[in-house]
Amino acid sequence: MVTAAETRDPEVIRRLLTTPGRWAIVGLSTNTRRAAYGVSRMIRDRLGMQILPVNLAGEDVHGEPGFRTLSEIDGPIDVVDCFVNSQKVGAVVDQAIEVGAKAVWLQVGVVDHRAAERARQAGLSVVMDACPAIEAPRLGL
Repeated sequence: MVTAAETRDPEVIRRLLTTPGRWAIVGLSTNTRRAAYGVSRMIRDRLGMQILPVNLAGEDVHGEPGFRTLSEIDGPIDVVDCFVNSQKVGAVVDQAIEVGAKAVWLQVGVVDHRAAERARQAGLSVVMDACPAIEAPRLGL
């Protein structure tokens, strides 16, 4: 089973936050009160990543076209950033594996060790119980 320390590896976190890529933000909607709204803007504007909003309605967010599922996204997905609760994140991780994502990032409070292990076994990098908006300044980014 993957350990908490393995999912908070500073080298993995730095690589994901500094390597230009496409981030599918699962749970990102136009609700400005949700953490996903502000964090996704920071990922795009400060870190320079392309964001791909994924939400049940498929609505556009921050002027970026939205998708209902990861499988609707054309092209590679570098990071699947999960703003869903721990009970639902396993299904999202399984979808990330299916579409060939390179990494999954489970937000603060989102913990599923079995899903993290499945992702790791499939060759994905895993960050769990962490937030890019907290980790970036901690790493001087």
